[in-house]
Amino acid sequence: MEKILIGRKETANLPTFGLIGKTVKIDSGAYTSSIDIERIRREGDVLYVLFDKENDEIEFKDYKVKVIKSSNGLAQERYIIKGKIHLGNKIYNTQFSLTDRSGMRYPILIGRRLLNKKFIIDTSKAYLLEEPTDSAT
Repeated sequence: MEKILIGRKETANLPTFGLIGKTVKIDSGAYTSSIDIERIRREGDVLYVLFDKENDEIEFKDYKVKVIKSSNGLAQERYIIKGKIHLGNKIYNTQFSLTDRSGMRYPILIGRRLLNKKFIIDTSKAYLLEEPTDSAT
């Protein structure tokens, strides 16, 4: 499989979460991709997540809880969900950890779990992929 060249940040659609045209940061230091959440609540076996104020809550029945060590060295329990991400002209299934990234510049990080064996990162450039279209999601 030929690897795709990407920059340090790209534009992506995340149709599972109702997020279109979002800037994502490529983070080869992170294993799992992560996504900012506005609010999260759990009722029984169902997880309800609000990703942004522009969309409704989304219900997840298939999730897990995992301890993840963040870049500042602190370990925290996070919910892990599966979703689709549309980068360039391809759609990938991957896992995302849910966390509060409101103080960060980029609300979505793409980690090695998705990047491995698919991409080569040129950190001196950004937006190397063709922007995904709404119709392809």
